[in-house]
Amino acid sequence: MSLVIDTLRTSPVTEELSQAEVEILAGLFEVQEFKAGDIIVQPNDVQPDNLYILASGEVDVKIESGGDESTVHVLKPGDLAGMITFAGGAATHISATLYAVGPTKVLSMARARFETLINTHPMLVYRVMRGIIRNMHGIVRRVNIESAELSNYIYKTGGRY
Repeated sequence: MSLVIDTLRTSPVTEELSQAEVEILAGLFEVQEFKAGDIIVQPNDVQPDNLYILASGEVDVKIESGGDESTVHVLKPGDLAGMITFAGGAATHISATLYAVGPTKVLSMARARFETLINTHPMLVYRVMRGIIRNMHGIVRRVNIESAELSNYIYKTGGRY
């Protein structure tokens, strides 16, 4: 249980939670272990609505393009995955495959388990969702910056090429 608590404490989903709330949330997660090359989640997965938090190791996030897979990001401990399907519930939004780079431990929580807290701990649910949104906002901001830099490079504008 200490792996779960320690990982949650470094995660953006618990920034606004008390220690007691972190412990309540920790009871909803399970620890999954993977070896190098194992698939953690992929499009058309049977459990598409889980929230994943990397506890240890690294995870390659790959998307298919033109028949080949390309790494678009590498997750580090504390990083989240599955946020869109967890929050939005649309399994068709899964577009990436997550691969364990080496020995990897991942915390996994099904949306249905999380939703059991809505009536008993609504502020905890609200604060966790705020943490997920903050994390997604950071990703969007990073992608926007990278897109602008790529555009500057391609079109030789902005003096940075």
